[in-house]
Amino acid sequence: MSMPRRLARPASVAAVTWASAAAATMCPDLVVLWAVLAVASGACVVALSWVRRPALAVAAVALACAAAAGGSVAALAPVRAQIDALQVGGGRQLELTAVVVGHISGTANGGAWFDATATRVAAGSVSLSGEIPSRIGVDGDGRAALAASGQGSEVRLVGRAIPARAGERAVLVLRATEVLSAPAPGGVWGWFESLRDGLVASTRGLPQPGAGLVPGLAVGDTSSLDAATETAMNASSLSHLTAVSGANCALVVGAAFAALALAGAPRWLRVAGALTVLVGFVGLVTPEPSVVRAAAMAAIALLAVVLGRPAAGVAVLSAAITVLLIADPWLSTSLGFALSAAATAALLILARPLARGMERWMPRALALPLAVPTAAQLVCGPLIVLIDPHVPLLGIAANLVADPAAAPATVAGVLACVSPVPWLRDGLTALAWVPASWIAAVAHTTSTIGAQNLPWPDGAVGAALLAVVSTAIVVAIVRPRRIPCVTALASIVVTVVVGLVAGQVAIRTVAGPLTVPTTWDVAMCDVGQGDATLWRSGDAVALVDAGPEPDLLAQCLQTFGVARLDLVVLTHFDLDHVGGSRAVLGRAALVVHGPVDAPDDQRLLDDFAAAGARLQQASTGMTGTVGDTRWQALGPAPRDAPGNDASVALDVVGPDFPRTVLLGDLGADAQAALMRRVDVPRVDVVKVSHHGSADQDPDLYRRLHPAVGLIGVGAQNRYGHPTASLLSTLSALGVVVGRTDTDGDLAVSMDDEARLTLWRAKPPG
Repeated sequence: MSMPRRLARPASVAAVTWASAAAATMCPDLVVLWAVLAVASGACVVALSWVRRPALAVAAVALACAAAAGGSVAALAPVRAQIDALQVGGGRQLELTAVVVGHISGTANGGAWFDATATRVAAGSVSLSGEIPSRIGVDGDGRAALAASGQGSEVRLVGRAIPARAGERAVLVLRATEVLSAPAPGGVWGWFESLRDGLVASTRGLPQPGAGLVPGLAVGDTSSLDAATETAMNASSLSHLTAVSGANCALVVGAAFAALALAGAPRWLRVAGALTVLVGFVGLVTPEPSVVRAAAMAAIALLAVVLGRPAAGVAVLSAAITVLLIADPWLSTSLGFALSAAATAALLILARPLARGMERWMPRALALPLAVPTAAQLVCGPLIVLIDPHVPLLGIAANLVADPAAAPATVAGVLACVSPVPWLRDGLTALAWVPASWIAAVAHTTSTIGAQNLPWPDGAVGAALLAVVSTAIVVAIVRPRRIPCVTALASIVVTVVVGLVAGQVAIRTVAGPLTVPTTWDVAMCDVGQGDATLWRSGDAVALVDAGPEPDLLAQCLQTFGVARLDLVVLTHFDLDHVGGSRAVLGRAALVVHGPVDAPDDQRLLDDFAAAGARLQQASTGMTGTVGDTRWQALGPAPRDAPGNDASVALDVVGPDFPRTVLLGDLGADAQAALMRRVDVPRVDVVKVSHHGSADQDPDLYRRLHPAVGLIGVGAQNRYGHPTASLLSTLSALGVVVGRTDTDGDLAVSMDDEARLTLWRAKPPG
């Protein structure tokens, strides 16, 4: 019997168990089905005593494991019934005592979510005790109250239950309104927390971004990782290095096993020591899905060593997946778990065939290192586009260059974390910083290349399309001889895809920018329903607002050839003006901003500061320079409340530059106040306020009397922008209007004779 067939048996068991676990978590009431599967498994065992067929044995094991996974979900039915009896679904206020069992993960709005086991739930005079799987969300204030807490902390909160998503592990999902108690973890969890804090403290003083990356590589702590580096790691397909993955488990267990072997320890002691190190490491980094999967694989592989049996990779992976899904069926719907299993399977199954295929075109010494990231990206790509509809074209190259630095950074970082001697810890941290800085440099370099991220259809259609392309690439490289027609078809598909991708990249990175007039002075980005305006003087560039999404802003900056920004102005903190800020984190020298209102506003500014920008709050009369141009803030007034009417309004002047006023989202009352506060000049260009809404003061536009009006507005927006009244006002003044919903990107140039030209990316009509 061939090895592939033998390995297919445990793989089929894992697949059936996975399908059963997913079905059980999505439909937890199918108790009868799991009983039927158990009976069917018993019937296969009975039949096996009469007919010796391997298929019957495989079926018996697969059905038994499927029934066990379903039974694990059904075991929570009594707890669900008790929670339902509290009638929490009607928004009833609950008081909860719970133990944190996972990372307290921050959210984009400054809050956080974390998994916990509730030990007491009280609704008025009625209370319930036990071990209740829960998921808890807090707002920004609650996140601050949980600052000292971590895995193992017993917290007390007040909040209201919200409906759980289908397939969610948590029996109770609570959105907390008040944190009553949130102590630091005690016991062994507190010790782990102190070790992680010690490593983070040891990195302080080392240069960023490598310093923030060391704790993430070693123990999964990304608290000190700056936002710009995190964005760059994601964009360059290196995000798996910013937190602990299964590779870290393999490195740590392998190092422990090798150290004991060098010390002459017997096999059983080597295995016992490696298992002890594995358990401690999983506790140190917290049991994320990829770490749990890798830990289970390592444990099974070590068991095979004890028994003297060779550990076939696919069989070990299949066994690990099966065991984990029986113990925790909710992993079946975890994208992180799926990505981890898929990446491991790709390395075990595809890496060597791909390397043999690549050896036809390159030296063997290069083929295998290149085949490893290629296999992982081809298999994981269809899963990744479900959450990020882009294909990182340079991801394989980035991994090939960065991955060799991951092992030394991880080993040195882990040793630094557990080192009891401060000077030794600091020395090991400094050693880990060197390869970590290399990884960060690769990420930042890759993410700034315009061709890196290829837009891709999202959802199931995009995933299926990318799966077809990935399969075609594998077949075209491996070139199986038994099916020449399939190989030929795959080669054709790959050729067509490469041609389409090359054409699309050329349009985005070469043809697009070539169409933009090289002499532009003021430009407006087509970022949908939002604002993002550029002005340029010589080599200096300023950006006013960042639009709603980073991808749209990044594409516009690429089109206009902007890599570095001397000034970023955030007129106010509405999402359609700051939502794309991550595209310019780490690229701005100075950030001028309007009044801060919510904690999220301050967190965004903190991200800019952490990425190296100076911060300055705008007020009337403030001035500055960008190249040869000089800008002056026309508002807000010192006592203006945050919001649209406290937008930063700017007047920009300079030699051979069209005088420009940018009005943010000022409404009619704020525009009238501006005219009372400052002497409004006549200008060449106006950035029309609030996307062309009806809330405008016509007198302001009459006093500005611009030649060109730029309106940042989304196509077919639900607000009716720009309004007929605003367009009528501009038309009566003879203003040439450019609007991004119909014209795309816009650019205004002024020649030596002070004549203005308005360029539109989309021709009129």
